Amino acid sequence: MSKKIGVIGAGSWGTTLANLLAKKGLDVTLWAYEADLVEEMQSTRVNSLFLPGITLAPGLHFTSSLEEAATGKEVVLLASPSQVMRGVIAKLLPFLAPGVTLVNASKGIELDTLMTMDQVCAAVLPPENGGRFCVLSGPSFAREVAQEMPTAVVAAAADPAVAALVQRLFTAPYFRVYTNSDVVGVEIGGALKNVIALAAGISDGLGLGHNTRAALITRGLAEMNRLGRAMGADPATFAGLAGMGDLVLTCTGDLSRNRTVGVKLGQGMRLTEILGEMRMVAEGVKTAESAWRLAGRMGVDMPITEKVYQVLYEDKPARQAVLELMTRDPKAERG
Repeated sequence: MSKKIGVIGAGSWGTTLANLLAKKGLDVTLWAYEADLVEEMQSTRVNSLFLPGITLAPGLHFTSSLEEAATGKEVVLLASPSQVMRGVIAKLLPFLAPGVTLVNASKGIELDTLMTMDQVCAAVLPPENGGRFCVLSGPSFAREVAQEMPTAVVAAAADPAVAALVQRLFTAPYFRVYTNSDVVGVEIGGALKNVIALAAGISDGLGLGHNTRAALITRGLAEMNRLGRAMGADPATFAGLAGMGDLVLTCTGDLSRNRTVGVKLGQGMRLTEILGEMRMVAEGVKTAESAWRLAGRMGVDMPITEKVYQVLYEDKPARQAVLELMTRDPKAERG
C-alpha cells in the first residue's frame, strides 16, 4: 500500500499514529504547530513534549507547514484538539485534494455549535471532500500503542469502502482495527467517555472506592446510550470498543488525562490550577459543558454529566455532587 498520508497534530496520539503508519513503510508527514518541536523531532527522532522516550521511525517526516502536510496527500489524519478542529480544517481546505480521505482521531463536541467532529467536518468541507470521512476511536492510550502493546479500535464511516481502507492502513500486529457504520455512535462514545472519566476521577480523589466507580461507569454508559439514541446512533455501538471499551479504559487507567483531572478535583484542587500544570489537553473539561448543553437541547436526562459540569464550572463541592446523585428520586434501571 503506497498511500501518502498527512497527520495534523503532533500531540501524543497524533505522533503515535503517524509513527505507527511510518513503521509500516508508508509515506507519512506529521504536522506540529510548534516549529521548535518540529526541529527537535527532526534532529532527535523524539517528541519530548508529548511522547517522551519513544524513538520515532526513520522514515517519518515533520513539518510546521499545513501546506506541506496536506498537499498531495491521499489520506489526512486529524488529531488536533476538538475545540480547534474547525479552524484547522478551514486552514487545510486550500491544500486538500478532491476525494481525499479524512480520518478523525479527536474526541469531543464543539462547544459553540454542539456539533460532533463529523458534523464539523461536514459543515466546513466542500461536497467533493465530504463523502470520504472516517472516525478512528476506541480504548487506546497513546503511550501503550507507541510501545506496541496489543490494542483494538474501531474505524467508523458511512461508506464501508472508506472504513475498510482505514482499517487496512492502520492495522498492525499490535493494533487491531474493526469497522463500523455508526459514525454518530462512535463519535458520541468517544466524547462522553471523557466526561464520565472526570466523574470517576473525582470519585477516586474523594476516596470513595470501587463500588462508586463501578456505578459511575455503568450509569455513565446509560447516559451515553440515551444521548446517542436521541441522535440516531445504534445502541449496540455503546457495548463495543468505542463505548464500553473506551469508557472502562479512561475511567480506570492511570494514563487517562481526564481521570487525572478528576482525581485532583476530588482532592480539592481548583480547575484553573490543574489545567495550568498540564501540557496536554483533557478533552472532557470542555466536553462536559458541550455535552450538558446538548443534553438539554435534546431533552435527554444526563445527571452525571450535569454534576460534572457543576463541579467544573459552578464550583459545586464534589461531595455534594455525589450526595445529590445518590439522593435523586428512585427509578427503574433501564431507560
